[in-house]
Amino acid sequence: MKINPVVCALAAGIAMPVLGQSAEQLWARNCIQCHAEDGRGGGAGTRTLLTRELMDQALDRQFFDKIKNGVPDMGMVAFKETLKDEQIWALVVHIRELQAAADRKANGSPKAVNGVYTSKYHTFKLETVIDKGLRTPWSAEWIPGENGGLVVTNRGGPVMLWRKGTLTTIEGIPESAEVGQGGMMDVAAHPDYAKNGWLYLAFADPHPTQRNRGTMTRVVRGKLKFEGDKVSFTDMQNIFSAKPEHYLATGLHFGVKLAFDPKDSSILFFGIGERGRMEMAQDLTRPNGKIHRVKDDGTVPADNPFVGVKDAYPTIWSYGHRNPQGLAFDANGDLFDTEHGPRGGDEFNLILKGRNYGWPVVSFGINYNDAPFRTPWPDTAGRKEAPHTGEAPQDAITMPVYRWLPSIGACGMGLAKGDAFPQWSGDLFAGGLSGSNIDRLRVRDGVLVEREEILHRIGRVRDVRTGPDGRIYIVLNDPDRVVAITPADSPATKK
Repeated sequence: MKINPVVCALAAGIAMPVLGQSAEQLWARNCIQCHAEDGRGGGAGTRTLLTRELMDQALDRQFFDKIKNGVPDMGMVAFKETLKDEQIWALVVHIRELQAAADRKANGSPKAVNGVYTSKYHTFKLETVIDKGLRTPWSAEWIPGENGGLVVTNRGGPVMLWRKGTLTTIEGIPESAEVGQGGMMDVAAHPDYAKNGWLYLAFADPHPTQRNRGTMTRVVRGKLKFEGDKVSFTDMQNIFSAKPEHYLATGLHFGVKLAFDPKDSSILFFGIGERGRMEMAQDLTRPNGKIHRVKDDGTVPADNPFVGVKDAYPTIWSYGHRNPQGLAFDANGDLFDTEHGPRGGDEFNLILKGRNYGWPVVSFGINYNDAPFRTPWPDTAGRKEAPHTGEAPQDAITMPVYRWLPSIGACGMGLAKGDAFPQWSGDLFAGGLSGSNIDRLRVRDGVLVEREEILHRIGRVRDVRTGPDGRIYIVLNDPDRVVAITPADSPATKK
């Protein structure tokens, strides 16, 4: 008979009155007696919770159900009469945090030996590309041509062009407001840049008439004009801006990443965070907490899902997002985002037309102060779960392909392509701010089949882009620099 590891690990729990509200207090009051402070077990014959086998996200619901309903045959009582569902899930989050800490302590981080990292499919080195002149860089994009190079945004406003080892500040950039997490953020070149020269910028836009009315994410496009050593942003056109009454005086959750549809280069997607106003993520009359879809000139495609819905923003493609800071198409032309949960529960989502991604109705995270918040599953919130294929029931919630628990502060995502790393081709590379990491994600038919952390403790990852040479470029804060994942045998690493 196969023994369920979750049943064994959680066996022999003892129900006690709930005296504390934080996850740590709930653990101390209800679980330490059998599972120990760090989850290693021992009391009443319980097994350790701190194994990699038990860290699989597929076991999240089993942990929740066993705590809620108990395991009578193993001596574990049910907690459903003394704990709310949100508190039970907070205990699962606490267990996941204990597991992650123990795993990191036991197995460490990816480390270079003589400068070389060894991953599952490739060996590689990290090469510094830009290490001076940047201040909180946020994103980077390669542009082709005689004047081509790497365009880098800085959150404080300067947008710069790096070419031939020199950084040049681009003049004529639109005004942005560096407020909290917002400022000058993403940059993307049109897929047909070599022909049309359009460069797109996304930033925190000051209110058009009243500066004390806050900011909102805005998208524009323009062209670079080269005059000797001078570079200017010209011919600016507005692609998206919110209604003035929807600007918000908060410094939270701006998003924003830009992604052109590889199947139709005239279509642009971008995400806007819910700006710390989580209830607005479910409100179609507000632009925040949404993934948007427009044509490359800012007009609205007629087949957008909420065109014609009274008072809805017609640009909305999907909703119920918290703070999407990674947005990329995979090799099959499917769109994915990575977005911040609160404490725990960062998400990797397959973005589908008209879907609701659940924030704040459901969440894999808890509050930053360790207090319970929500449960992750639609059925525990009185909703239906939407499938990743076919039509979704009205008001159903689409679940993530993967969740990071604990959070990594998901930010930046790019697609590996080209000849530099052939066995990575088609994989997505997702960065983390608080996690200071890069994860390799392999998806097949909407299912995550491999996840590998290839870098850790490299700095706060803001952006991940594949260059024209096939190397993977990473924009970092603290330290403020741009580095490149380079094949270990590349001549570039043999200087």
